[in-house]
Amino acid sequence: MSRFKLTIFLVFFAVLTFKAQNTPFDIQLTPIQVEGVGGLQAFAFGQHEGKWLIIGGRLDGLHRRQPFASFDIAGHNTQLIVVDPADNQSWKASLDVLPASIKEQLSATNMEFYQEGDILYLIGGYGYSATAGDHITYPYLTAINIPQTINAIVNDLPIKPFFRQIRDDKMAVTGGYLHKIYDTFYLVGGQKFIGRYNPMGPNNGPGFIQEYTNAIRKFTVEDDGNTLKVTHQPEIYDRAQLHRRDYNVAPQILPNGREGLTAFSGVFQESVDLPFLTCVNIDSDGYAVQPGFNQYYNHYHCAHIPLYNAKDNEMHTLFFGGIAQYFDENGTLTRDDNVPFVNTIARVTRSSDGSMAEYKLPVTMPGLLGAGSEFIPISTIPSYENGVLKLDEINSDTIKIGYIYGGISSSAPNIFFNNTGTQSSASSQIFQVNLIKNSPSSVHDVNVQSKNGLGMVIYPNPSDEFIHLSFDLPVSSDVTLTIFDINGTLLKTYDWGQLSSGPHHYNTSEVFGNHKILIFQLQAGDRLSRQKVIVK
Repeated sequence: MSRFKLTIFLVFFAVLTFKAQNTPFDIQLTPIQVEGVGGLQAFAFGQHEGKWLIIGGRLDGLHRRQPFASFDIAGHNTQLIVVDPADNQSWKASLDVLPASIKEQLSATNMEFYQEGDILYLIGGYGYSATAGDHITYPYLTAINIPQTINAIVNDLPIKPFFRQIRDDKMAVTGGYLHKIYDTFYLVGGQKFIGRYNPMGPNNGPGFIQEYTNAIRKFTVEDDGNTLKVTHQPEIYDRAQLHRRDYNVAPQILPNGREGLTAFSGVFQESVDLPFLTCVNIDSDGYAVQPGFNQYYNHYHCAHIPLYNAKDNEMHTLFFGGIAQYFDENGTLTRDDNVPFVNTIARVTRSSDGSMAEYKLPVTMPGLLGAGSEFIPISTIPSYENGVLKLDEINSDTIKIGYIYGGISSSAPNIFFNNTGTQSSASSQIFQVNLIKNSPSSVHDVNVQSKNGLGMVIYPNPSDEFIHLSFDLPVSSDVTLTIFDINGTLLKTYDWGQLSSGPHHYNTSEVFGNHKILIFQLQAGDRLSRQKVIVK
């Protein structure tokens, strides 16, 4: 997880980049504490009758750079945890009573998981295996009966009968997402990682093996309560677009009314050590990159909430904090290629015509929180089969829709290069999430940059004498770059004529007099992007 040392500030012309828009709802976070619940991040969960079953994850914060300290054994969660947030109670049980292969997998981090009825299915995960004598990605599918396991833990009864496991090497995935579209499981993205993390790369020091799946793996599970049988379907492979891990994949109701998924952002691009800004839509017919959209906030795995408004055919997905290449600083969109911890709460809305746009909420996480956290919905809230909340059927002015638990709490945005293990921790904080629907009072700001499809980037900014501009054309277009001073006086025009679709780059060291602020305006067909550049 190396990072470039360059920090880039993109100061967008505020009036043109952000546009106020009334929101369809407000979000309210109320911190609560539950007795006995400690810090945890990157865990799996299931629930039954208001009680949560928490499994795996890390007890510490951001992993350290030194191979001997990264993902150490002391940070493994070796207990099953039951939480009752309504009654302020929690219970724990050791994994030691389970068979070695189950015990080891269930202490892993970044497992993929999905609850279907009373059964929680767990796949993969990364951690130290005493059996293998190394850190591995576990090649198992494990099924857990949630109600019986919760009852056993609460009443101090044996838990072993409620766990089943099969080995399947295609399940050796960590940092991906497991969802269902109708009757088929979709294991989206992720990687297989063997050995200790080493920022110097796989062929230095202790070395490691890292293999992205670059795929959507599809399968069905036959489960009669005793035997598990997996039937694999042909996987979808795309090294360019599916090279993603440690990110958010959310269930969706698509504009045509069908169930689907959207893979939002993710890390890292194969050609550069930075997050994806694009999103991938997935349904039972295949997948496609969302046209004309870039996601600038919330690039890393964080708590997220999908809500669908059937009346207006609008799909909203909310994201809470985490890690991102971009964040808002005093009203300006800021780019940091160290990819820092952020407190941004944002939503991505898909309209009835299929277009998407990103909005920044006025409320933020109360700290650099959210990476590796989970949203745990209240099971009585109306929802579709795939877990998307039915916004139309929520009639109360203010209603509790669930909780956000855990994740990494960081003391500063960028701690990766000086991380000694004390700069961050696993958060024990639980937030009650309230939805205010019928009388929203706040305003969300739409990031115009997210929906014009150009992905225009200018750096360094502030600049001294060299400026690099890059952009991406969705279709072949006539392109003009115009440069103004802060008062709107025209300084320079570059008419590049018709350019082909795809990425384009422009470099200049031209001096524009004594102007300290320049406005770069890119016109590509009917698409327009403006950014402010500060000249030192």
